[in-house]
Amino acid sequence: MGNSISKSKKKSSGKGKKRQVSKQPQAPLPRLEVTPVDNEHSVNTTQSVSSILITSSQHAKNNNNNNASALSQLNPDYPIKKSSDEYNEQDTVGPQDAFGGKVDNPQQHKLLAQSDFWPPKKSPANTNHSLDVENVDQNQLTVSSMNQLTVNSVVSMNMGVLPIDDYIKRLLDAGYASKVSKQLCLKGSEVNSICRAAMDIFLGQPSLLELSAPVKIVGDTHGQYTDLIRLFEMGGFPPSSNYLFLGDYVDRGKQSLENFLLLLCYKIKFPENFFILRGNHESANVTKVYGFYDECKRRLSPKMWRSFVDVFNTLPIAGLVAGKIFCVHGGLSPSLHSMDDIRNIQRPTDVPDYGLLNDLLWADPADINVDWEDNERGVSYCFGKKVINEFLAKFDLDLVCRAHMVVEDGYQFFNDRTLVTVFSAPNYCGEFDNFGAIMSVSEELLCSFELLTPSDHPLAKR
Repeated sequence: MGNSISKSKKKSSGKGKKRQVSKQPQAPLPRLEVTPVDNEHSVNTTQSVSSILITSSQHAKNNNNNNASALSQLNPDYPIKKSSDEYNEQDTVGPQDAFGGKVDNPQQHKLLAQSDFWPPKKSPANTNHSLDVENVDQNQLTVSSMNQLTVNSVVSMNMGVLPIDDYIKRLLDAGYASKVSKQLCLKGSEVNSICRAAMDIFLGQPSLLELSAPVKIVGDTHGQYTDLIRLFEMGGFPPSSNYLFLGDYVDRGKQSLENFLLLLCYKIKFPENFFILRGNHESANVTKVYGFYDECKRRLSPKMWRSFVDVFNTLPIAGLVAGKIFCVHGGLSPSLHSMDDIRNIQRPTDVPDYGLLNDLLWADPADINVDWEDNERGVSYCFGKKVINEFLAKFDLDLVCRAHMVVEDGYQFFNDRTLVTVFSAPNYCGEFDNFGAIMSVSEELLCSFELLTPSDHPLAKR
C-alpha cells in the first residue's frame, strides 16, 4: 500500500484543486466513450456510457426474489415506521443540531448524540485517526488490479417518460443562482415522480453494488448544493465520469432538496454509471431532527418528506469496486460474516436501532486496544485495526473506503493506509475550515485525490 500522502498543497483554479506531489506526472484518467441511448425515463437524453455495474445471474435472481413485491408496497401511504408516523408538528420545535441548540426529548433522540461532529475538531483523540502525512513524496495508492467485467443489466421500469433533462437543467440553474430561492425549482408532482422512478431503479439493483473502475468516490455532501456542483465541475459532470456517492446527502446544509434531487435525476438518467449509497442521515428519525424535514415542510410539504423517506428506505447499502475496495458510509460490523449478509438485506427498510445495517451506516474506526467498543456517538461501535486487517484478509480486499466523519484535508488514511475516510463537504456547516475530497479510482486501480477548497477560500472565488 506504499507510502503516506503528502500534506503539501498546490494552488489551482477556483473550481477545485488536486493534490499533486508525485515526482512523476500522473496521466489524466481516461474518458469513457459516449454512445446514444434510449432511456425509458428520459427524454432529450443523447449520451450514455458503458455500464460499470457488475452482475451475476444468481445475485440478480436473489435480488428479484427479495424485492419482487416491494414496488407494490410503495404507495403514497406507505408506512415508513411507527416511530416516524407518530411525529407531529410539535416534534420539530425542540430538537436542534449540534451547534448549541437543545433536544427536548433526549430519550427519543439518544441515537443522534454527537453525530458527525465526533471526534471534535482540535481534539487530541482526533490525531489518533491520522497517519503521519508530513514526510511523504507520493500521492497514489496502488490497489492490486483485476480483470474488468461489465455486464449490461436490465432495470425494470414501471414509470412513464420523465423530462429528466429539463429537471436537471432547472436544478443546475438553481445551483448557479446568486442566492437560495425560497421556492423549489420543481413542483411537488415532479418531485414525487422523480422519487418513484428512483425507487424503481434502486430496487432493481442489489443492496451490495459490485462496480468496475474507473469511478470517482464522493463522501458526505450534507445539503451543500453549490459545493456539490463545484465537485462536479472538478471531477466532471455525468456521464464524463462514473460516480459512487457514500451517503449523507441531506441535513445540515441549506439546500438538501436540490442536493438530493440532482443526484436522483442523474441516477435516473445514468442508472448503471451513477450510484448513491445510504448514509446514516438517510432515515426518518435523523432527518426529523437535523433539518431536512423542516426544509421539506417549508419548501414543499410534510407529505413530500415521507416520499423522500420512502426513497431512503430503498437505497443500496455498500459497494465493491473491482472486488478490491469495500465502500460504505460508516464502517464494519461484528454481524458481517459474509458479503451475502449485505446482499440479503431486503429493501425497503428503515434503519434498525442495532445490527448489521445500523453498523454499516454508523460505525467508526478508532485507535483502540480492543476489537470493538461502544461508539461515543451513542449508537453502534468503534472498531480497531485488528478488525480491519482480518476483514480485508477474509474477503481478499485491499482497502475500506468510508465517509461519515469530518476530516481536515477531505480525506484521511488509517491503519497503514488500509482504510480511508472521504469527506466531500468543504467548510462543513461554515464551522470547519476543511477541504472536500473526491477519491478517483483509475482502471488500473490507482487511487488519487482531488481536493475542493472551502467556498470562502480565496482560491475558490470566481
